Amino acid sequence: MPNQRKIVCYIAISLDGYIATKEDSLEWLFKVEGEGDAGYGEFIETIDTVVMGRRTYDWVMEAEGGKNPYPDKQCYVFSATEKKQTEQVKYTNEEIALFAERLKQEPGKDIWVVGGGNLIHGFLKEKLIDEFIISIAPTLIGKGIPLFQELDFEIEYRLNKVQQWGQFAQLHYELKK
Repeated sequence: MPNQRKIVCYIAISLDGYIATKEDSLEWLFKVEGEGDAGYGEFIETIDTVVMGRRTYDWVMEAEGGKNPYPDKQCYVFSATEKKQTEQVKYTNEEIALFAERLKQEPGKDIWVVGGGNLIHGFLKEKLIDEFIISIAPTLIGKGIPLFQELDFEIEYRLNKVQQWGQFAQLHYELKK
C-alpha cells in the first residue's frame, strides 16, 4: 500500500512569531541574510499540491507580476468568493477536513499549506498538519499576523531536525502519532 500524502506547512516567521506585518508586508524577511535557498528547492520537489488562502494567493500573484510561481503544481485557493478556475488554480470553500481527507487519499506527493494565518489555523483546528518546517528570521517585528492563533487544545509535535541557513534557524517538526 502506498504511503499516504502528508500535509506540510513550510513557512518563515519573525523571531516573535509573525508571518507578516498587519499590512501583509514581508519586507523584514527579505532583509535577512540567508544561505542558498534555505532548503526550498529540495522541499518543493517533495510536493505536487499547493494550498493557500485568498489573501496569500493575491499577495503571491502581485509579488510575481501575475505569473504563477508553481506552474507544475496543482494549486487550491480557499476563498469565500470564487474567481475563474484555471487548469492549475482551483478555488474552494470546502470544509477543511473533507478537503484534506480527499486530497490525502489521492495519489501524489505531499501537500503544502503555504498560508495565511487563518487557513493554517483552520488546518490546525482539525489536527491536519503532519509536519512544520519553520524558518525563523532573527528579526522582531512587534506585531503582525501570527503563525499560531489561540487553540483550545494541544497538539504534540516531535522535533525531527534543526538546521542553520545563514541567519535563519530552520526547525522541522513532525506530528506525534
